[in-house]
Amino acid sequence: VQLQASGGGLVQAGGSLRLSCATSGRTVRLYTMGWFRQTPGKEREFVAAISWSSGSTYYADSVKGRFTISRDNAKNTVYLQMNSLKPEDTAVYYCATAPHGYMRSSQDEYDYWGQGTLVTVSS
Repeated sequence: VQLQASGGGLVQAGGSLRLSCATSGRTVRLYTMGWFRQTPGKEREFVAAISWSSGSTYYADSVKGRFTISRDNAKNTVYLQMNSLKPEDTAVYYCATAPHGYMRSSQDEYDYWGQGTLVTVSS
């Protein structure tokens, strides 16, 4: 299984970015995809998850109403649209896939991870 995250960059507070996670190697349509983020010295934090088969979504309270997770079946790609970005959203963002279809926020539930993409939000 390979996950390739992209789309990070530098943006001003209040701006938007869209992250992408291209997947291959697993029948991802049966599973859950998630986005996590991590800043230096802190544990990896759950951001959002989506059930590939049903499209159901689940968000951390800190991003609810600002971020949207979605998937493109034809491209085997998951997206994270991030709007109204805040400096505290600055982190390395990782996509991951879980070997089941349940919405889970624990990183222990996810077994394959992308390489991470850096998002920096300036104030």
